[in-house]
Amino acid sequence: MVKKRLLWYLNDCTEEKAGWAFDICIMVSEEVTERKDLFMISARNQITGTVAEIREGAVNGIVKLDIAGGNQISATISMESIQALGLAVGKEATAVIKATSVMMANGNLKISARNQLNGTVSSIEEGAVNAIVKLDVADGVGITSTISMEAVKDLGLAVGEKATAIIKATSVMIAC
Repeated sequence: MVKKRLLWYLNDCTEEKAGWAFDICIMVSEEVTERKDLFMISARNQITGTVAEIREGAVNGIVKLDIAGGNQISATISMESIQALGLAVGKEATAVIKATSVMMANGNLKISARNQLNGTVSSIEEGAVNAIVKLDVADGVGITSTISMEAVKDLGLAVGEKATAIIKATSVMIAC
């Protein structure tokens, strides 16, 4: 089945090709033969970094990304995915994390979750049941969490206060 795809090419475009003054070329093709399709996804947390380490196992591996502020994010993904993505130390990749997979704490904890990112609460959007909490971790790096209003109150989370985002490595997807 042939699917139409809309690809936005932002490099090496001319106004003549694009027909606009923004140097954006739009190409609609009947088939896309490369795996360079562009996607928009609903996951709020997309943090780009550099692969620092890959530990291979029989079925899964652990990929560690260095991100801004001297922080690191660990992801447990299949060996098949590591190979298909062509992951290697030094390669740029993006950690993708759903906001509902991010827990919040008001300090570092000794727990099994590999990812604990310290930061400052930059905003809290309160709903009837849940809140969206944004944490500034480092220059240009933030993380969003969807947690219950009860948790926001119990933890004493407030804009300007310190907090820790906690993410299990199995909840982190890798894109590149």
